[in-house]
Amino acid sequence: MDHTKKHLVRLRGVAGLLIAAIMTVSGCAASDGTTGAEPGSAASAVSLEFTAEALDGTPYDGEQLAGKPTVLWFWAPWCATCRAQTGGVEALAQQYAGRVNVVGVGGLADAADIRDFAGEVDGPTHLIDEEGAVWRHFNVTAQSTYLVLDADGVAVSEGFLDDDALAARVAELVG
Repeated sequence: MDHTKKHLVRLRGVAGLLIAAIMTVSGCAASDGTTGAEPGSAASAVSLEFTAEALDGTPYDGEQLAGKPTVLWFWAPWCATCRAQTGGVEALAQQYAGRVNVVGVGGLADAADIRDFAGEVDGPTHLIDEEGAVWRHFNVTAQSTYLVLDADGVAVSEGFLDDDALAARVAELVG
């Protein structure tokens, strides 16, 4: 292969990688926020068997989420959409304190950036997922993603939700 062809092949490869990276980090989940499972349906529960680091540095066991509706909010500190969602997440966490688990899972950045962003969002429990282990556990591939679980741990909504849709979904679960 001559030099020009090698250069074109290399450029195509780089362009493909750049497009994939931009699509991964720039957008929000494309889902409409529903999974097809309704509260109380026969769908299987997700595994809450995970551990992470809480914002204060203590270990966090995902199994403590069992028995209550749960909102897992997967965010990144540099994500403009995630920043716009902070008011809605704070309001939700405060309104349902003690009745609904609201957990922010910060990832796709270093721990210091995750801590800085999480420090600006009152109400939810925040986890530092610098390596993306919790994101992978729940098959999350984009920020901002919500995973809403009923009290039995069944996913009732997954993907992007605006504040009103998230609040309505949680209100349905709480009754």
